[in-house]
Amino acid sequence: MPVVLEAKGLTKRFGEVAAVDSVTLSVSRGEIFGLVGPDGAGKTTTMRLLTGVMAATAGSAIVLGVDVTRDPETMRHRIGYVPQSSSLYADLTVVENLRFHADLFGVPRAERNRRADELLAFSRLTPFASRLARNLSGGMRQKLALCAALIHRPEILFLDEPTIGVDPVSRRDFWLLIYQLLQEGLTLLVNTPYLDEAERCHRVGLMERGRLVACDTPSALRSLLPGVLLELRGASVESAVAALQRLPAVRKLEVFGETLHISVPDAGPALSAVQAALHQAGLSDAHLRSILPSLEDVFITLLHTGSKPDADATPRVDAPPVNGRRA
Repeated sequence: MPVVLEAKGLTKRFGEVAAVDSVTLSVSRGEIFGLVGPDGAGKTTTMRLLTGVMAATAGSAIVLGVDVTRDPETMRHRIGYVPQSSSLYADLTVVENLRFHADLFGVPRAERNRRADELLAFSRLTPFASRLARNLSGGMRQKLALCAALIHRPEILFLDEPTIGVDPVSRRDFWLLIYQLLQEGLTLLVNTPYLDEAERCHRVGLMERGRLVACDTPSALRSLLPGVLLELRGASVESAVAALQRLPAVRKLEVFGETLHISVPDAGPALSAVQAALHQAGLSDAHLRSILPSLEDVFITLLHTGSKPDADATPRVDAPPVNGRRA
């Protein structure tokens, strides 16, 4: 598929701080590309640079054949952008918001009304067309913001953490809409802090401290985690950590609520050493099994190492997720 977005050495500095530091990436037509990383990683700034909302300090960004760093206005009518802060007007109704955005992009009046009706049906907002935006739920507001960004039929859609603060059912519905757009040939670039959403993307870029630490398909990223990953259930996490954290065979311990993920180099001697240590600590009844690494396992490792995990690194213990979020 042809490349429709390409950034090379994209950089944004605020004084001595590099919010985006020499980011290089490309996105192909019809692809969902996800940017994932902790708060302050540079995801939103990167998206603002790619959409021409913010000027770059250095580097280039070619979007739909246009150098955004030199001529951002040329491609703005060809992209859609849903920022973190709402672009909706609280005192306008749902349909008035759509018509207003259509006017901003110069959509002809006859097409504007037809397109608004299509988008309301697409998002299942037709019954709420006359409701003020301020009276919509969080999930409905996000659907309306998505529709407003689509009113002029963009070729690329940029979504900046579109499901933050949205309930799980609305998140699911939102992603169903995204997949419908994908089937229509739209290209999407999504910023998200949710690892389950990253799994839905064709390719994922992990950002930390302004840099792109890794970029590949979810399956390829999972293969970066070396050795064997074990899951321990049915035991006190604190007791298990105390028994295993000084064990030479253990590379890393990761706490996930009431379970513990244990990274070891192999399923032979290393696994036997873990089992022996658990038995010695009186935890032999705990359930231990080998599992496939998730993106969360890989991303936490990459965030700590800043590169491909080192098989000889000193074991570390990581705390439980906060509010179910890691990156």
